[in-house]
Amino acid sequence: ETILPIASITKLMTAIVVLERKLDLEQPVAISAEDLKSTHSLGRRGRLRPGTVLPRDELLLLALMSSENRAAAALARTYPGGTEAFVAAMNAEAGRLGLYDTRFADPTGLSPDNVSSARDLAKLVIAAHSYPLIREYSTRSSAQVRARGGTVGYRNTNSLVRSDEWDIDLSKTGYISAAGRCLVMHMRLASRELVIVLLDSWGKYTRIADARRIRKWLESSVAPEPRG
Repeated sequence: ETILPIASITKLMTAIVVLERKLDLEQPVAISAEDLKSTHSLGRRGRLRPGTVLPRDELLLLALMSSENRAAAALARTYPGGTEAFVAAMNAEAGRLGLYDTRFADPTGLSPDNVSSARDLAKLVIAAHSYPLIREYSTRSSAQVRARGGTVGYRNTNSLVRSDEWDIDLSKTGYISAAGRCLVMHMRLASRELVIVLLDSWGKYTRIADARRIRKWLESSVAPEPRG
């Protein structure tokens, strides 16, 4: 129930708002200087240069898979009413889902004012899991997009999705200094559907190691099926 900054776990709600509004995913969206300024001022850069034009669909992919902040900023800026209306929609959706510990101040998660609890984030993961596109994009291992000046390659920020040992059908990582390393996943283990929420891990690889420890503990605690 502890309320903490959640960094780019925020982008799950960003994706939900885009999909709930049924915005045209094929519409070209240009990365603007405003997207650059809004993310740079919060202490993070991105690889999409201003002037790059991508379909909204690809921006959604990059935001979910590789946590591209400028993609998330552009999704919010081109929402009807702009970024302010987008953030209001995020908070309204949080209320609709019963996320009472959750508040959003920006669409990227770079703001430390984006906060939630582990309990709320489990609910958010379950809600996001109902969208096939979020499941697909958040677990895609890599992608290439035609950006201004050539092709840019991206990889999933969660290395576990590239492992055959894990059956992960939704994933999102996050990091800012105020939040530490964060990770949420919806996965299957021993025919059980599970949600894992890890917040404020201190080391770069700690959240991955913690996820492995949780999995090992769960596997050891699964009772064998009765014979006969």
